[in-house]
Amino acid sequence: MSESFDCAKCSESLYGRKYIQTDSGPYCVPCYDNTFANTCAECQQLIGHDSRELFYEDRHFHEGCFRCCRCQRSLADEPFTCQDSELLCNDCYCSAFSSQCSACGETVMPGSRKLEYGGQTWHEHCFLCSGCEQPLGSRSFVPDKGAHYCVPCYENKFAPRCARCSKTLTQGGVTYRDQPWHRECLVCTGCQTPLAGQQFTSRDEDPYCVACFGELFAPKCSSCKHPIVERSGQGAGLGGGKYVSFEDRHWHHNCFSCARCSTSLVGQGFVPDGDQVLCQGCSQAGP
Repeated sequence: MSESFDCAKCSESLYGRKYIQTDSGPYCVPCYDNTFANTCAECQQLIGHDSRELFYEDRHFHEGCFRCCRCQRSLADEPFTCQDSELLCNDCYCSAFSSQCSACGETVMPGSRKLEYGGQTWHEHCFLCSGCEQPLGSRSFVPDKGAHYCVPCYENKFAPRCARCSKTLTQGGVTYRDQPWHRECLVCTGCQTPLAGQQFTSRDEDPYCVACFGELFAPKCSSCKHPIVERSGQGAGLGGGKYVSFEDRHWHHNCFSCARCSTSLVGQGFVPDGDQVLCQGCSQAGP
C-alpha cells in the first residue's frame, strides 16, 4: 500500500499534481498562493508564485502593476519617486513638483544643485551676475530691478564715486557741494588736514580749514588783527563771521566799537580818527 502524499492545507492528494515544498510541508499551488502569497497594493489580487513580484517599503506589486500613477509607465526598471504614497516616474515628478530654472526655463531636477531667491529657482550654473556674467554661487550679490550683481559689478555700475579720487564709495562718505567724497579725501587744500566733521570754508571750489583760509585769503580785522572768515555751512565765522568795511579797512561786528568808550558802532554813526574810529559823542568831546 503506497504512502499518502497530501497537501498540508487541503489534504488532497498531490500525486500527479504540481506542488510546492515548504518547511511546514508540501502545498498544492492554490493553497500555497492563498496561504503565502502577498496581495498586490495596486489591483488587490494575490501575487502568484509564478509571477514576478516587486515591492517598495511594505507594499507589494505585480510587475505589470508597478507603474507611474500618472503616465502609467512601468517602473520595474526605471528610477522613481514616492510622493504622498504615489509612485511617480522622474519625468512626471519633475513636471508636477520640480521648479523651472528662471534663466534657462529647463526643469531643475531633484537632487541637482540649485539656488532659490525671491520665490524663483535657478540651476547653480545659470545664476549669473548681470554684469560680468560669472556664476554667483555662494558669493554675496545685490538684487536690482530683476537683475543680480556681484558686489564689485554693482559698486562699479551704481555706487557713487568720490569727487576727488573717482573711486566708489562703499560705505560712509560725506557730501560737499552736492557731491560725494570719501571722508579721507575731503582735506584742506592748504595743510591737508581732514575736514569731515569740521568747520571749513572754500575758495574757487577748493576746501580750506579755517586757519589756512584766514592766513591765505581772509581780510584782517583792523581792531583784533584776526582773519574775518565765514565757515562753510555754518553762517558764522571767527569773530562772528559778519563784519563792517570802511574804505580799505574791515572789522568784526563785535570789534567795531569806539576806540575811547568801547561803545558798539554797528549800525551807528561814527567818525574816523586816524587809524581809529570814534562814536559821535567822543569825537565831539575832543582829544
